[in-house]
Amino acid sequence: MKQEISGKEVFLATPFGGEFPLNYHANGVVDGSGKAVGLGKFMQPNDSGSWWVDGENLCQKWKSWYNGKPFCFTIEKLAPGKIAWTRDDGLKGTARVSD
Repeated sequence: MKQEISGKEVFLATPFGGEFPLNYHANGVVDGSGKAVGLGKFMQPNDSGSWWVDGENLCQKWKSWYNGKPFCFTIEKLAPGKIAWTRDDGLKGTARVSD
């Protein structure tokens, strides 16, 4: 799991057809910007935090987003560069993974 995410940019598919980019740096830092999908209206548009692998799950904790609550995800490969994710609270989605 770590080698599949480390150093990659993950583009979460949004319900309105856009993508939300997250950068998973090899040093365990994750950062993202919601400016492209208009998140500035609802929350701080940029944030960073930490990411790690716990067993088969990808986990992350943001400084501000989600009030700093950590979440973990199960990841399923759908095709090369395409994944499905399920967050531990049941939220699901798909994403594109880029080098």
